[in-house]
Amino acid sequence: MTKVNGGLISRRGVIGAFASVALIPAAPVFANTFGILKGAGDVRSIAMRSGRTGESINTIYWIDGKYIKEALKEINFFMRDWREDRAVTMDTRNIDIVAAAHALLETDEPFQMLSGYRSPHTNAMLRRRSRGVAKNSLHIKGMAADIRLNNRSVSQVARAGVACNSGGVGRYSRSNFVHLDCGVTRTWGR
Repeated sequence: MTKVNGGLISRRGVIGAFASVALIPAAPVFANTFGILKGAGDVRSIAMRSGRTGESINTIYWIDGKYIKEALKEINFFMRDWREDRAVTMDTRNIDIVAAAHALLETDEPFQMLSGYRSPHTNAMLRRRSRGVAKNSLHIKGMAADIRLNNRSVSQVARAGVACNSGGVGRYSRSNFVHLDCGVTRTWGR
């Protein structure tokens, strides 16, 4: 049993949540999440907004087993390092994890994205300002996103990320955001 939205949700409930919205949370090669949710649907979408740029994205990026290249380009641009206006190809596993966590939260509110890709220069600058920024952050590799929802707590968003059982989930309660990445499965923070 996993806690999501303040309540308990079983593995069967996780499968039902995805099947009901016709989403599969991550790429078929990302074993942990997909073993649970294999065959749950044939469409994946993502909805986010950026307070930094004022931009929003709400797009279907995967249909019938295939990523939509144009949609991924839009996501890559949206998740760019806004300080340097530089984009990279984001790891689709991370996009899938973000989409899966959002589906588990059962909300229409898009995630507010605080940080997607970060250039090495931007990461170094942020590292000088905060000891919470990793030197070799997965943001530099396009493998991470820092997100929040106004209608859900940090704990609720983090529990949804943990329920995906894929990648890292960091709670940053004081700063009101959750870090999701497609690296090694692990958790940290409060």
